[in-house]
Amino acid sequence: MSSPGSSSADAASRLGRTLEPAEWASAGIPLLRNPREVVNGLHARHRPEPATAIVAVLDTEERLTASASFVHRSLPSDGWELRNALLAHLRRVVPHDLRRRTPVRTAVLLYCREGDERWTEEDGAWMWGLRDACTLHGLRCGAYITLTRGGWQVLGEGRGGRRPAAGSPPADLAESLAAPDPPLQRTGGGAEGALRRAAAR
Repeated sequence: MSSPGSSSADAASRLGRTLEPAEWASAGIPLLRNPREVVNGLHARHRPEPATAIVAVLDTEERLTASASFVHRSLPSDGWELRNALLAHLRRVVPHDLRRRTPVRTAVLLYCREGDERWTEEDGAWMWGLRDACTLHGLRCGAYITLTRGGWQVLGEGRGGRRPAAGSPPADLAESLAAPDPPLQRTGGGAEGALRRAAAR
């Protein structure tokens, strides 16, 4: 049985393994040239339901090199645990690039979850985990994308759309690229507003 002191220490450790929106926005995460194409491609390949994470590796031309998906249901989420899960899946699908002086390939993460597009502490833990996993695998840390029932959102870029959404059937890729998304309504305040303001600077 854990003491109150150890529970407080565990909670403090978890909070240390998370990234706040301002930290993520100022981390120099490369912007996706065509996030909609990336999201549609991953959605069509993996058909995620809530609690599914998809980690994907892109080359310098933003072409998909490899991807893996897995279900994560442990709450509260700990960045260290998420880092280990991401790293394990990266090791299965691509060799590391640790011998390179600078990363060439980029890892992006799409996480399908309940709720809306606003940042949560769980998102912060995924961000921390992605950044650390990329460092340990010799990759550049790329975008973190949430997929909810309201659509998809690239946190830190202020870009998103209503299709695909959590639970929606995958559309034909050629059709989805040709049809524009209706604009995603976003709130102006809170964490997401801070992300957009920081990204715009």
